[in-house]
Amino acid sequence: METATATSLKDYKKVGVDLKTQLESFNTENLSKADTQEKIVLPTAEDVQAEKTQQSLFAGIESFDSTKLKHAETCEKNPLPDKEAIQQEKGQKNFINCIESFDTSKLKHTETCEKNPLPTKETIEEEKKA
Repeated sequence: METATATSLKDYKKVGVDLKTQLESFNTENLSKADTQEKIVLPTAEDVQAEKTQQSLFAGIESFDSTKLKHAETCEKNPLPDKEAIQQEKGQKNFINCIESFDTSKLKHTETCEKNPLPTKETIEEEKKA
């Protein structure tokens, strides 16, 4: 550690005059002693083991000999639809277009008559007895 050298008033250009005199007359022996405590958090055993495992994996990857690999032929498969599938899709699109473009003004007006015959009291009583 370097020792503090005595400085003159000329060296303190941006400090006020009264502060300069206080700084020059400051005695470091008046300071109280304090022990510095360095807190270093050491890794746990699991952390060390995990790091070793990771390093061994990286070492294995780096030292891998690529000449041991076998050549493989890649076969690209691009299944295009056959003619039947294309015809079916065209038929479905044509059917949907016909439905969407249907003119409802050509329909005739009709009146619906709901026929829902309710059972008579006698048939209800017969069903309850059965």
